[in-house]
Amino acid sequence: MTHKLPSLHYSYDSLEPFIDAKTMEIHHTKHHKTYVDKLNTALEKHPELQDKAVEELLENLSEIPEDIRKAVRNHGGGHWNHSFFWRLLKKDSPCQGEILERIENSFGSFEEFKKKFSGTALNLFGSGWAWLVLNNGDLEIITTSNQDCPISEEKIPILGLDVWEHAYYLKYQNKRADYIEAFFHVINWEEVEKNLI
Repeated sequence: MTHKLPSLHYSYDSLEPFIDAKTMEIHHTKHHKTYVDKLNTALEKHPELQDKAVEELLENLSEIPEDIRKAVRNHGGGHWNHSFFWRLLKKDSPCQGEILERIENSFGSFEEFKKKFSGTALNLFGSGWAWLVLNNGDLEIITTSNQDCPISEEKIPILGLDVWEHAYYLKYQNKRADYIEAFFHVINWEEVEKNLI
């Protein structure tokens, strides 16, 4: 089995003006595709791993042969993180229902959650991700560096934000705070709620 670049369920321009079409196109067809291609190349060295889902590889990194472990961590993580991220994007999706209740119970209010999540994403040094995860059943905001993934830490991702510069630089340049604010206009909260399982 070779890993594949997933198709998006929306057009590249559908998140305008918050995330521009050119960034979406480059992000998906260049950056994400590179992670997929390099993951497949790494796995060619160990054909016995080629049938494993990327989740399984990332959940058991210590069992990956040392000569490809870094590549699986980086490129497998990039593939998984982006595949997860694309599903979370949609305009005009209100935060309501169980996910809103869980956020309010955990952070006091949606506004407090937004403030804490945004601050965490803004203050991440270098490239990486900001996440809302389930950790032993509790909602928690964390960051990971580079393409590291919460599932490698036995945490369940609920919401993730790519804060690598390639995710926003064409439109927002160095204004990461503006990009983070824009993200809150394109979160698919129905999809986020499904991740609570």
